[in-house]
Amino acid sequence: METSSNSTNSSLFQWLGLIEDYDHPSTSTLPPVITLLASVLTKMIQKNEKPFHTRRNKFRDEEITMFHGSRAPSMNIQRYTERVHRYARCSPACFVAAFVYIIRYLEIPVATSTTRRLTSLNVHRLLITSLLVAAKFLDRKCYNNAYYAKIGGVSTEEMNRLERTFLFDLDFRLNITAEMFEKHCLMLQRQTVPCGSRRLRTALEEMTCGCQAI
Repeated sequence: METSSNSTNSSLFQWLGLIEDYDHPSTSTLPPVITLLASVLTKMIQKNEKPFHTRRNKFRDEEITMFHGSRAPSMNIQRYTERVHRYARCSPACFVAAFVYIIRYLEIPVATSTTRRLTSLNVHRLLITSLLVAAKFLDRKCYNNAYYAKIGGVSTEEMNRLERTFLFDLDFRLNITAEMFEKHCLMLQRQTVPCGSRRLRTALEEMTCGCQAI
């Protein structure tokens, strides 16, 4: 059973481009995990930014943080994710870890009646910050904050503030278990859009059952 599970995990990781498949080398320089992460983030944003007349009451209670910009950047999240991958040169696994961190951040309860949502106003800063944190935590070598700031389109001072705030908001909970890593890999593979902490836990539990069935 353990051998079968390990084989399944290996196939999943190869499919996402997290490890190299020497029997079927990829002809693309862009690991699938990059495109899939951008796709899931885009779907999350679209869900949260439905036409104003259908969600106007809900937007009033949205928490505004330092990750929010005054307007959405001209570069969409797909191109932005590809840009970070091209220049940061962090491992593909960092993009899965960044996804885990973003979900953790969004699930953190806030003291007021506001809620946290991923939107076109905060996704770029959350992504560059979570990837910086993931690269420092996972990779042997990592570019410094000034370099990530240039990639992300922010100043070094802002990059430092974003990283510090993100870490404290996560309470420095950066460890990711093998099971949690695999679950989020499955979410990316299936392009599952998280819909609140309770429904997210349900989705992850269903994926765990599916893995055990295999």
